[in-house]
Amino acid sequence: MKFAVWPGPNDPWTETLAIARHAEATGWDGVYYADHFMPNAADVSAPVSECWTTLAALAAAVPRVRIGPLVTGNTYRHPAVLAKMAATVDNISGGRLVLGLGAGWQENEHRAYGIEFSTVKGRLDRLEEACEVITSLFANRRTTFEGRYYRLEEAPLEPKPVQQPVPLLIGGGGERRTLRIAARYANEWNTWGTPEVLAHKGRILDRHCEELGRDPRTIRRSAQALLVMSDDPAVLERVGRAGFPVLGGSPADLRAAVERYAEAGVHELIIPGFNLGRTLEEKLAVLDRFNEQVISRVSRE
Repeated sequence: MKFAVWPGPNDPWTETLAIARHAEATGWDGVYYADHFMPNAADVSAPVSECWTTLAALAAAVPRVRIGPLVTGNTYRHPAVLAKMAATVDNISGGRLVLGLGAGWQENEHRAYGIEFSTVKGRLDRLEEACEVITSLFANRRTTFEGRYYRLEEAPLEPKPVQQPVPLLIGGGGERRTLRIAARYANEWNTWGTPEVLAHKGRILDRHCEELGRDPRTIRRSAQALLVMSDDPAVLERVGRAGFPVLGGSPADLRAAVERYAEAGVHELIIPGFNLGRTLEEKLAVLDRFNEQVISRVSRE
């Protein structure tokens, strides 16, 4: 099991950098960042840093750990432009990028920035085409592509990324389309979920792979849940009202939960920083407690 942190996009850059550097120095495996432009709320005044410029800075400033978007909204950038950005960040990092990609879901930022939102089907159709475009640009000297949404004519991509291939992570849990797209194109797959949800959706991903003639073991799986270092039922219930899976309890409870994720086929567990505390010191303290009391006592294989 690998472990990664996910600093909040509302945090100032200095705090994001401090969390990423602390994670690297204390043995975590990865740092992820959300790709949004504004809060998904009635009040959109909170600051939100842009994902890919942040990733480029982290690539230069933080060694060793994998970095990546969790996940890039496909609708926000032409996939050929995104491939160019990803190749550059992979070079800056020395080959540590994970290219997370999803169909896009946050309607208010599409509307505010004048980006076509389309239907669920339309966004998934675009995502499928984008995967083909990106993988071809990474692999080939020139790419010509004639799709419904994207067209390329003898498009180059140089310099190529360090990694061949750059891991393409597909984010989302849709069982008919998203998981089938992951089965066709992804090196990694990610979604929110409990161990039970991950096991169920993992079996569906396996079936898609088998139908497409692919070994499902070639796709690594990751998941995230809100960390709560407390066994107080009232605290766990309060955090759970946010609607996200909760990884909570005593250190022994947490170690057992991590083992259940591993049994469900999860290779990487990602800890969001959104609920860990109000100050940088509080957030680092929780991450350190989890590292010392849980990560250090479970298998990292």
